[in-house]
Amino acid sequence: MKLDWRALLGIALSILLLWYTLGDVDFHEVWGVLSSSSVTLWIACTVTATAIFPLRARRWQALLAPSVGRLPLGPLWRATAIGMMVNNVVPARAGELARAFALTRERSEVRFSGAFASLAVDRLFDGVVVLAMMVAATFDPRFPVDGRIFGATAWSIAATMSLALGAVFVALALLAYAPAWCFGVSDRLVGALAPKLAPKVRGLLEGFAAGVGVLRQPRLALEVLWWAILHWVCNALAFYLGFLALGLEAPLSAAFFVQGLIAIGVAIPSSPGFFGPFELAGKAGLALYAVSDASAVSWAIGFHLLSFVPITVIGAWYFARLDLHFRDLRGASGETSA
Repeated sequence: MKLDWRALLGIALSILLLWYTLGDVDFHEVWGVLSSSSVTLWIACTVTATAIFPLRARRWQALLAPSVGRLPLGPLWRATAIGMMVNNVVPARAGELARAFALTRERSEVRFSGAFASLAVDRLFDGVVVLAMMVAATFDPRFPVDGRIFGATAWSIAATMSLALGAVFVALALLAYAPAWCFGVSDRLVGALAPKLAPKVRGLLEGFAAGVGVLRQPRLALEVLWWAILHWVCNALAFYLGFLALGLEAPLSAAFFVQGLIAIGVAIPSSPGFFGPFELAGKAGLALYAVSDASAVSWAIGFHLLSFVPITVIGAWYFARLDLHFRDLRGASGETSA
């Protein structure tokens, strides 16, 4: 895939953030921290971190159920692994396209637009659960209430992001329960501002309306929420195992708070694999708990690499077995803007 200005901007930001994060860190000290850490706990951390992806595939099954019924887990797992691999090696979050496209290659009854739209709802549930856990972590008596991250209190960051996410949730709920009203508002606004774009925007909204169908079925929505909670509890546990591997004196609640902070950080444009924002957010979050810069960077580097490699290798294996090519994703990208 070609590098456009957004991809180049993301790579530049990643380089800048890595330089900012690592510039004042003694790498001899970082190596000393990593070399003296527990290999057994790092293995447990890696296994736990990789386990979140089958959980995501299971959640996707429920998300797609309203439109295509219950798909077998095999294709969903393979598509999820491929999507995560592509996110790790290709800029501009192309993994979301790859994940939807890979599923349509195995399951012809799944429309690309519907699969892609379901991923927006998937990320919505991610955001709701991760930020709820982040806010909950602030109620731990050991949470440093007066701690600041880049000048803002930690609690205010969590609360502000929760409000923003709430606004997105309301918008998607309206699309789920009042699609005709949303279509009418969109047609009027886009028709007045950019008439030529009106058909494309209408098509995208219709695709998203199909993707949010799960919100109209409370039982399915609760099922998706359950699997999302398991996913992020598992991920936070992997964080905590990494803390233990390095002997960091940070509570389990810190793993939930740092997880939320990293989720916010990696939302900005970055290089493939989110290198830069991940390390900066991890270092800033652990600093609240009086973890030294060297230890925090050691955790961020160790965890990031150990969680990066397995799913990238697994996804690459499935990518090759399905005879997919990166050029295929250009066509898929065109479908989202058509």
